[in-house]
Amino acid sequence: MLFFAGTILVWLIDQTTKWLVHNSLYLGQSIPLLGQYLSLTYTRNTGAAFSMFVGYSDVLALFGLAVISLIIYAHFRVPNKHRLTQLGLMCLLGGSLGNLTDRFYRGFVVDFIDFHFWPVFNFADMMINLGVFFIILSFLNQERKYAAHNHPR
Repeated sequence: MLFFAGTILVWLIDQTTKWLVHNSLYLGQSIPLLGQYLSLTYTRNTGAAFSMFVGYSDVLALFGLAVISLIIYAHFRVPNKHRLTQLGLMCLLGGSLGNLTDRFYRGFVVDFIDFHFWPVFNFADMMINLGVFFIILSFLNQERKYAAHNHPR
């Protein structure tokens, strides 16, 4: 239950921030937040990460649905004791649902976090990357525990 509550929270934060940007800024508008380092810049992404696959919205939506299905399947397969993996899956699911909602509702994904040295992204993208990080960290931790248990010093 906590997994799905966390997923909904990630989705709500993502959709709220995108709604605020979409309804407060005009396309291309940029508001500096931390000088030359960080700005809010309203962009629309019809592709995937880094604007790859522009023009393939239907394919990306189907791919997104498949990914979401796999994340939900993994959630039920991974034991609850693997909390870091479950946290990673929750972040992945919430972020994926956020971007998929945009794709279905608007036909594009709202991006707005602009570090100027990196492509503009959104909260869902951050959660997807954080989820991948947590899952990798969890696997590395499990490998370390396995090695320590099977090869004591």
